[in-house]
Amino acid sequence: MVDPILIVALIGGLIFFLLIVGAPIKPLRFVGQAAVKLMIGALFLFFLNAFGSLIGYHIPINMVTASVSGFLGIPGVVLLIAIEQFIL
Repeated sequence: MVDPILIVALIGGLIFFLLIVGAPIKPLRFVGQAAVKLMIGALFLFFLNAFGSLIGYHIPINMVTASVSGFLGIPGVVLLIAIEQFIL
């Protein structure tokens, strides 16, 4: 099993690499920015689950939840929490 610290370090390194190097071609830049946002959203959810496990709280990390939290940011995470609390 892979250590969670290694996963976070790899994702952080990839985000840093994409931010520093960037992509010179516009469509490639859009794909790169979308990938960075998805990774940031996954990191938001990872930390939410890490600290939420102390109180028995968990949001699954998949493409939909990562994209909502990545593209909407903190309000997206709050939206996912509200959806889980009130709808599910």
